[in-house]
Amino acid sequence: MKQLFINLPVKDVEKSMEFYSNLGFENNPLFTDENQKCMMWTDTVYVMLISKEKFNEFSNDEKTGISGDQYVYFTLRVETETELNKLIESGIKSGGLEPIPAKDYGFMKLRKIKDLDGHIWDLIYLDMEKFKSL
Repeated sequence: MKQLFINLPVKDVEKSMEFYSNLGFENNPLFTDENQKCMMWTDTVYVMLISKEKFNEFSNDEKTGISGDQYVYFTLRVETETELNKLIESGIKSGGLEPIPAKDYGFMKLRKIKDLDGHIWDLIYLDMEKFKSL
């Protein structure tokens, strides 16, 4: 089985774990300790929330900072528009920010959430019937 592990540096692993739990991720204790929290989106997609100090050890490179000049963002697909809205609202209540208004492309609904460390996630709902008719 192929798996994807996304490694993110964070300021506070406990607060970040709570934030991601509220976004619908589940903790995997097998890869979790006091310096990192493994959060599962699915059985094959994991987000490793790693303290900045431990992240620098793993990467062998001193980073300019969590909110540095370069960044990446990630996209997660959800099954319903209701789930999309519920997860974003939960993320906002947990301290995240929605950097832009929701977008409706007809076949796709998109909302963004910025986590406690500035990492950006797109959450999308695809209406497959509308998508197939394009």
